[in-house]
Parts: sequence; structure tokens; C-alpha cells
Amino acid sequence: MKILLDIDGVMIPARPWQTYELGSDGFGMFNKMAVINLNQIITSCRNPEIILTTSHKHSFTLKQWQDIFSNRGVLPTQISRLDSNSSVMSRKDEILNWCLKNQIDNFIVIDDDKGLNSMDSVFKEDHLILTNPTIGLNKIATEDAILKIEKLENLVSK
Repeated sequence: MKILLDIDGVMIPARPWQTYELGSDGFGMFNKMAVINLNQIITSCRNPEIILTTSHKHSFTLKQWQDIFSNRGVLPTQISRLDSNSSVMSRKDEILNWCLKNQIDNFIVIDDDKGLNSMDSVFKEDHLILTNPTIGLNKIATEDAILKIEKLENLVSK
């Protein structure tokens, strides 16, 4: 299962009125509940892989991202990222390009970008978990993600 994951507004709540703590690696610390919730999502699926969609995705090497996630308590899992966004596409277009390139159905998208609401209804129903940016990955979004994962993995295994 591919987990296309944003960071700001998902793992780090986006609260412009509040500064967030930086880790010794120079990246923001994840919200503790978001880590617990992401770990639940990871353990709920077969062969999980996190694919970073965040605007920070090329700020660090994949090894550094592994360390960032590990240092914040996220369960070990494969991490990759979307291609560089040199043409400054919207998140929606980046994800659509990834979908066209990969032609798979066993993925979810966890993001706070409201522009993803303009995706078709099937995409939203089957793949999209839209978080509230000031809250991040909460229990409701996690339960939604797990239900979608179960449905998608059942379809793939048939």
C-alpha cells in the first residue's frame, strides 16, 4: 500500500500563530498524536510505503527522511517521494501525474490541501484523506484511512 503523505497540516499542524519545535536535524517535530495515528495506518496495511508529497520532499535525502521519521517515532517503512516539482504544479496535478505514471489502485493520499477537493468523486471516496490543517492527522482521519486501506487491499487481493 502506497501512502502519499504530506507533512505540514498532517504530521505538523499548520498553526501560523504558533511556532513549532525543530528537531536536532533541523526539521519540525511531528505532533505526537499524528505519529501514533500514522503508525496505526502503517500497521493496518500490507507492504506499506510512504511517498512524500510535501513541498519539503527534496530538502533532504531519502536516508535523511528515514532518520527524520525514525527519530520522531514513526515505524520503519520504505520512504520515497514524488519527482521534483520544477514546473511548480499544484498538489492535485502532482498527484494526478503520479497516478498516471504508476497506474495502480492500492494507494491513499493523506493531505490538507483543499485543492484536492476538486478531484473526481471516486478518487476522493477511494483514496483521499483530507485533514484539517490546524489539527493534522487525527483519529477520525486515521479511521477513514484504515477503512479505505481495507477496501483497497480487498479489491487488489481478489
